[in-house]
Amino acid sequence: MGLLSNKISRDELKAGDHIYSWRSYIYTHHGIYVGDGKVIHFTRGGGLEIGTGTILDKIIVSSVPHHGDNPCPDCGDQTNLNGVISSCLDCFLSGGNLYLFEYNVSKAIFLAKQRGGTCTIAASDPPEDVVARAKFLLLRNGFGEYHLLDNNCEDFAIYCKTGLLVLSVTKSGSSSQVNSVCAAGGVVTLTLRALGVGTSGSLATASSPALTVSASTSALSTTLGAVATGVGAIALTGYGNYCIGRLAYDVGVRKDVRKVPVEELVALMAVIQGKSESDNNNNKIESKLN
Repeated sequence: MGLLSNKISRDELKAGDHIYSWRSYIYTHHGIYVGDGKVIHFTRGGGLEIGTGTILDKIIVSSVPHHGDNPCPDCGDQTNLNGVISSCLDCFLSGGNLYLFEYNVSKAIFLAKQRGGTCTIAASDPPEDVVARAKFLLLRNGFGEYHLLDNNCEDFAIYCKTGLLVLSVTKSGSSSQVNSVCAAGGVVTLTLRALGVGTSGSLATASSPALTVSASTSALSTTLGAVATGVGAIALTGYGNYCIGRLAYDVGVRKDVRKVPVEELVALMAVIQGKSESDNNNNKIESKLN
């Protein structure tokens, strides 16, 4: 695998691989290859694959070759299916190229990748465990309700590969492409805390430009074994904060992740789903009363 591309050929595919493909140059769609030309993945149908309710959904779904009046002879019309589904490799790729998501990469390699959604520091479980989780979730449609930010296709694939679930009151997803957006949004204190830089009282002054440059450069130097000073350090700060933010959010280093057996996950998702539906019903009742 190279630093610039994770592209692979179909001949290289193995059961248990976490694969992805670009959708209209906007985002990546992820799934687990289970063998025999089949991919299990997590999606949202009805023309709302990314669930924005905007024209973006229509642009993305239009890139799918087998839908509507031209269904796939093997899969049929899957455009209105929701949740965990099984598709042939052609339907999954939707005309795009095939890429392999990497696991157990070093911090240096992780930071060298320019975009999220391509690798993680977390280690993968054995392929047979990965396939078993994916098939279990397919049978039960047990990964909950699709949500672009908190519970998406990459979260599904990462869970199948690792059994790790992010349990957080602020963000439940482990998707690295979403986390890249978070990292780019100004999370200096959070990312530095996750890397052990600027702990205790120094966090209160992390907004100082000089301290931000110093802390970010220190974190980069520690991680990559590189040293940058002066103008070079200032030039590195913006991109460095983004890279460090991605690292801090990665499922392989986060402190709010737990190993959750797939049977317990299905039960947990059912509880979460029930609570969400209950909250929605209560909101509707309150709205009518008001």
